[in-house]
Amino acid sequence: MNVEIVTPQELKKLRDEKADFVLLDVREPDEFAICNLGGALIPLGTLPQKLNELDKNKHYVVHCKLGGRSQRAAEMMAAAGFTHVANLQGGIMGWINEIDKTMPKY
Repeated sequence: MNVEIVTPQELKKLRDEKADFVLLDVREPDEFAICNLGGALIPLGTLPQKLNELDKNKHYVVHCKLGGRSQRAAEMMAAAGFTHVANLQGGIMGWINEIDKTMPKY
């Protein structure tokens, strides 16, 4: 399944431009509590049950800690018929390393 990759810089540009997209965080609640980008939290394990609650035509950028879980989530969403899904390269750690070094690492 071919999923688009978004770099931290591209995500920052989307946010700065107030683009119409949904930031989806597929980490666990304890990870989200340490640091987050303000996205919707749907842990990967619960995503299959939540897919029917999401709009398949919206633009989604999915992230986790390093990019592995979000890649699986994005592939799952694309397979379910979502039309515009991207994975954040390097996850939230990529964001912290390249965009906001003040956020806590874990």
